[in-house]
Amino acid sequence: MNIELLNLLSKNARTSEEDLATMLGISAEEVRSEIKDMEKKGYICGYKAVIDWDKLDDTSVSAIVDLNVVPKAGFGFEDVADKIASFAQVEAVYLMSGVYDLTVIVKGKTLQDVARFVARELAPMETVTSTSTHFVMRRYKELDVKLINADSDGRGQLFV
Repeated sequence: MNIELLNLLSKNARTSEEDLATMLGISAEEVRSEIKDMEKKGYICGYKAVIDWDKLDDTSVSAIVDLNVVPKAGFGFEDVADKIASFAQVEAVYLMSGVYDLTVIVKGKTLQDVARFVARELAPMETVTSTSTHFVMRRYKELDVKLINADSDGRGQLFV
């Protein structure tokens, strides 16, 4: 497994195999072979574009939902996390340390859609004991990509 290759792909998965080969000092065929091998082994799970949805007219709402759950005997948190991950509205599920057990990233068309999903699907789950929902107001950086300039919200730049 080539960690340096994974780092380059995580920064820009559209970098050509030839450019990756040049940066790594190996052949393009070696790059192709390593990528195919890492995909087969599950190290590379997919490729995704980072979209600044705020710049589009297609409105949507995201929320971070913290959950406390009672893990199932013999399964731990895996069973409940897998069930939560199966919902189309769920973008991510994380096992956390601290006050909450799981953090879930949820996306919907409106605040009401997200609230309804939490109230009707997540909160009533047998293993869920509490939820705390935080709506995302603005994204500044996602997946290591800056989405907007710090002073573009009209409040000016803070000088320290």
